[in-house]
Amino acid sequence: MKFPESINTYCPKCRKHTKHAVSVGRKGKEKTMNRGRRKYEKVKRGYGGSPRTPKKQVYKVGKRTVLILKCGECKKKHQKLFSARTKKTVEVTSQ
Repeated sequence: MKFPESINTYCPKCRKHTKHAVSVGRKGKEKTMNRGRRKYEKVKRGYGGSPRTPKKQVYKVGKRTVLILKCGECKKKHQKLFSARTKKTVEVTSQ
C-alpha cells in the first residue's frame, strides 16, 4: 500500500485539523528479558526435540498497518490504524 507523505487530519492535542507528516509504524526490537523469551529459553535448554509443535502452512491475510502521524504545528505524534489490510510492502510516497 502507498500512502501520501502528508495528510490533513485531526490532531487531538491541537483539537483541530492540521497537516500531518505520515510514517509507517514498524515492529520494535524484542527485549531479551521478556517473560515469554525467558520461558522459551528455559524449555529449549537440555535434551529433547523442539519445545513447540512445527508451524502449519497457513495462508495469512495481509497485516493491518499502523500509521504514525506527526502534527505540523505542535509536533505531537499519534497513531492511526489503517483499516484496509495490506499485502504489498508499505511505503510513503512523495507527491
